[in-house]
Amino acid sequence: MKVLIVEDEPFAQQELIRLAKEIKPGIEILDCLDTVYDTVAWLNSNPSPDLLFLDIQLSDGLSFDIFSHHKISCPVIFTTAFDEYAIRAFKVNSIDYLLKPIKANDLEAAFQKLEEVKISYQENIDPLLDFSKLAQLLQPASKEYKSRFVSRVGDLIKHISVEDVAWFYAEDNVVLLVTRTDHRYIIDHTIDQLSMLVDPALFTRLNRGVIANIKSIAKVSKYFNGRLSIELLPACKEPVYVSRARTQGFIEWLDK
Repeated sequence: MKVLIVEDEPFAQQELIRLAKEIKPGIEILDCLDTVYDTVAWLNSNPSPDLLFLDIQLSDGLSFDIFSHHKISCPVIFTTAFDEYAIRAFKVNSIDYLLKPIKANDLEAAFQKLEEVKISYQENIDPLLDFSKLAQLLQPASKEYKSRFVSRVGDLIKHISVEDVAWFYAEDNVVLLVTRTDHRYIIDHTIDQLSMLVDPALFTRLNRGVIANIKSIAKVSKYFNGRLSIELLPACKEPVYVSRARTQGFIEWLDK
């Protein structure tokens, strides 16, 4: 079985490879990609894989955008930290979805389901769906965004209003919240989760590791190879860049 993995978190990518090879020793990993842009380019220039693992939230947007640029003819297993996306996953030819962190028994069940629907794909018939799961996923999802975050500081529990957040960033497997007054707090959310928990009108994901409030973006400059350089307030100790693949979307977000 030839498999393409699209996942923008290095640890999650390596763990998926480890589990897949453990459950299916003969599996062949064709490539590991981490953006919509690179995935579309790969699919347009290579034969279709037997199976596509697809993270929903990628560094340059939602992976659903891939289906707008390339007709996917193979089964897809989506990976996500959010149940709300699963219903959309089923509607775009998915055979299953896995909630992160992925567990070995869930991945094994997904492989078993793949075998069950393989004939349907070969005959160009829509694969069977788990309608019990589908019904559960049809429950209305809350449209509210987080209004505050909690951080533990020693024996104290600190709450921070979202209005006071300048930006979030991932560093050494830890995610920190930076306030407008340059206080920094560790929080128990991944960057992927945060990108869906905060209001997209106010916050945007600049790259794999940084989400910024519009009010904290002090300066935007053109940079090498189509990227953008971002100056944040308060300042970030490392340079912050927007990738070429995300540049257009970022400019459109600024112009809203």
